[in-house]
Amino acid sequence: MLYTEGKARIECSKSTFLNPKMAGLRDLSVLFVRALGGDDKSLLDATAATGIRGIRYGLEAGIKRITLIDINKGACRDAKVNLKRNGVKAALVNDSVQGYANRGNGPFDIIDLDPFGSPVPYLYDIMKLCHGDTALMVTATDTAVLCGAHAAACLKQYGARPLHNELCKEAGTRILLGFIARAAAQFNFGISVHLSISNMHYMRVFLSLRKGAKEAVESVKQTGFAASCRECRFFAASKGTVPCLPQRCGECGAEMERAGPMWLGNLYNKSIVSRMLSAKAGITDNLAEQLSLIVKEPDTPFFYSMPAITRALGIGSVSPGLVIRLLKRRGYDAAPTQFLAEGIKTDAKLGAIVRAVKESGRAEAQ
Repeated sequence: MLYTEGKARIECSKSTFLNPKMAGLRDLSVLFVRALGGDDKSLLDATAATGIRGIRYGLEAGIKRITLIDINKGACRDAKVNLKRNGVKAALVNDSVQGYANRGNGPFDIIDLDPFGSPVPYLYDIMKLCHGDTALMVTATDTAVLCGAHAAACLKQYGARPLHNELCKEAGTRILLGFIARAAAQFNFGISVHLSISNMHYMRVFLSLRKGAKEAVESVKQTGFAASCRECRFFAASKGTVPCLPQRCGECGAEMERAGPMWLGNLYNKSIVSRMLSAKAGITDNLAEQLSLIVKEPDTPFFYSMPAITRALGIGSVSPGLVIRLLKRRGYDAAPTQFLAEGIKTDAKLGAIVRAVKESGRAEAQ
């Protein structure tokens, strides 16, 4: 049975996994590779499975120098069949990422790492396959760990304490980026983040490396710690290797839930995201909506959840759209966020947000 996605036709045996629900993420990845430009780039799919991503990069992004790796022999058999079926030429290697990296292969211009679970066991070896301008696409599907349901596992795997509240998806994405920044720094690489996505059961980050000790240090300086009030939903973030955050909330005096280390720099390069959005092909309605949301979203750490704030105030639900309009009318930057359907990113302080929420509640009650 053949599966069709984009321009690719893929055959999948019982020994190989292919998730049709991840088609949108693969669409996004193709758009990103196209936005980078240059069909002369070399690309490594480090967890190839059926070969669908590498094949789509060849067919839809014009990449001609493709290498596919998978440790599973059955996956390599399927990938070989699929490469031939789609007329895509690629080097196909039956090996682990660790084995391949430690035999002096690479470097590559673009690397796609999409493992089952956490990418952490692969990242140090991936760095050995990079040069000073390599673009990385990294997926984590251990979202329960990154979002705080298994805090001990997050500490063990990522060396970080997560947030287990309404901010968890953004915090988890930032913990993933923070780990990548620290791993890259050990190889004298800094990072430039282009796009960060949290959706369904995965987080996916798109970034480029920058070579040099100075760049590595500057990236590590973009990491830090965050704190979230358990009562009034106030939050704070502070860059630095030493946490400089209060134990008690400065707004209401309640205990703060603290987390980190994590990336506190930007999550988006809106120029690249805009180029992806303006693509003539490969944009579904859902993908266009998601990218449009990101283009408008203020690129600052964390957001306010309207349900969490109304619960703290003891009032009924309010329209996030109305709160956003009120904040904009008062001169603040405010927009929805991809991380929570009823979340708002804004430069307004908590007091201004509470006033806008209460006013919205009164307007909706009339």
